[in-house]
Amino acid sequence: MTVLTTSAARIHSLTRRICQFLLGLVFVGQMTVVILRYVFGVGFIELQDAIAYSFAALVVLGLPVALVLDSHVRVDVIRTRQSKATKKWFDRFGTVFFLIPVFGLTIWWVWPDIAFSWSIRERSVETGGLPGLYLVKTTLPLACALMILQGIAGFVASFERPKDD
Repeated sequence: MTVLTTSAARIHSLTRRICQFLLGLVFVGQMTVVILRYVFGVGFIELQDAIAYSFAALVVLGLPVALVLDSHVRVDVIRTRQSKATKKWFDRFGTVFFLIPVFGLTIWWVWPDIAFSWSIRERSVETGGLPGLYLVKTTLPLACALMILQGIAGFVASFERPKDD
């Protein structure tokens, strides 16, 4: 394994653990909101914002995790009938001509909004809501960068594996 693929594997492991934590936070938080609201008649905007922030981060950080686990949706509907070599060719082609350009352009397009959000330290639109919305918005370009990293690592790794793979 190269330094790139080793680093990408470590980053994937960390990202996966973060996603698992966020999923647990969303579940426990939402159950707490429901119990507080319908059993005790109490509501907390801050808790609802924390759940929304966690869910948003979970969704975008789940993209590179799904890519590495090969659990993402495929465009090539005939994949099940393809040979392993053809699948590798499609994956390599998709990484170079779709994944890297699309996620690179996404970073380019959202960067001004992220920079503005950081400059004003954007917070929740709800009165009494949580600060730190700019941190949640930052997960989008972070996830795009992780997608590019994992795509390149997968591309490189596809040449390292034995041909009978």
